[in-house]
Amino acid sequence: MYRVGIVGPAGSVERIVSLAQMLKQEIEFVSFVYEEPRETEQIIRQHDREVDSWLCSGPIPYAFALTALGSAERVEYIWVTESAFYKSLLDLVYTQGRLAKRISIDMPENDGLVDRALKQIENAGLELHTKTYELDADTEELLSFHLTLWQEGRTEGAITCFPSVAAALKTAGVQTFTVSPSSLEIIQSLRLFAEKVRTSYFKDTQIGVEIIEVENFDRVAQKLNTSYQLQYLELKLKEELIKLCERLDGSFLEKGGGRYVIFSTRGAIERELKLLSDTVDYLAAKTDTSVAVGIGFGETVFAAETNAHTALRQSKEKTDKRIVIIQEDGVIVESADQDDKLVYSFRTNDQEIMAKLKTSGISVKTFNKVVALVRRMGWESFTAKDLAVQLQMTERNARRIMTELSEAGLVDSAGEEAPGVRGRPIKIYRFK
Repeated sequence: MYRVGIVGPAGSVERIVSLAQMLKQEIEFVSFVYEEPRETEQIIRQHDREVDSWLCSGPIPYAFALTALGSAERVEYIWVTESAFYKSLLDLVYTQGRLAKRISIDMPENDGLVDRALKQIENAGLELHTKTYELDADTEELLSFHLTLWQEGRTEGAITCFPSVAAALKTAGVQTFTVSPSSLEIIQSLRLFAEKVRTSYFKDTQIGVEIIEVENFDRVAQKLNTSYQLQYLELKLKEELIKLCERLDGSFLEKGGGRYVIFSTRGAIERELKLLSDTVDYLAAKTDTSVAVGIGFGETVFAAETNAHTALRQSKEKTDKRIVIIQEDGVIVESADQDDKLVYSFRTNDQEIMAKLKTSGISVKTFNKVVALVRRMGWESFTAKDLAVQLQMTERNARRIMTELSEAGLVDSAGEEAPGVRGRPIKIYRFK
């Protein structure tokens, strides 16, 4: 069963779990309660291995969750809309028996929730005292903000995003309500989350194949004095790879000649890319040679292994021999273990681009790779030399690619750059 960790203040978590009963047959929910939102990061770091995904009670813990996880792939949150603000206003009205028009409210910086809500009730005549806060809000400062306004008689009630602030204000006698989503909003968020979970689950359980190859292994063997030394070296390499395989809960095969294969799942492989990178560095240091890695994902073992072999060939073509992944949909991820990874596809559905590429000698894969690099680098214009340096190819090859793309009408000439020494001007390009 798929396990989801729900993180938030006690009241919110209980409410979400109660409304999530309709999904309980396919998803198991685990509650994680905090006193302050900043505790979200620590909770996720400590318990991430216990769950498959995370669901946060709102945008504040979600921001902390992103810091802990590094991406939004395995985390979602309950959306808060204008109706949550209206609900808090109605609660104040029902409690006081009249429309409270002077209200203090705190909200996340740049959220715009209150502004959007007020535009729809412009004739209400509300006098709002607002205070915005950044991610790591000081709840004592927010409490002082609301309390001071109340004590000065400038407000008739308060609306806050923090249960702890609401509790302290109520103790001080301030009519206070917490901005919280309605049951309908929670149910809708849960339905969308369930769809994301299903998609993630099928993606997570795809077959994944890692092929790890110590290059020039014959030369490594020749440098050793005896066959025993070679056997000792192979044992050390296999020990590290078996440790990696154990973390992946996979199956390990030794193909011989410095090539090893690990069969696992996509989810396990993607979660342990850092460990794979460290293992590759260890193998390279032990053998004093480069190590190439190709990873393939697919719906079948055959498809995953075919993609892994293709990825390995591409990894061996690169001078830095980083990890290359080829996904089931044709997406290629170069330097997958690095922050500056390059993501592109060897497929395209754009008929116009395909027609123009047919008039040139450039493949869809090469075109998409150049486009992905330009986007990653944030270049508005670039030269063939810029391309050659980043893609680890010769300037001559880079000039050929850009010339053919220009002749096919896929890039424009943005001018020329005078070389530092005598020679032809360097052409500058930009994508249309």
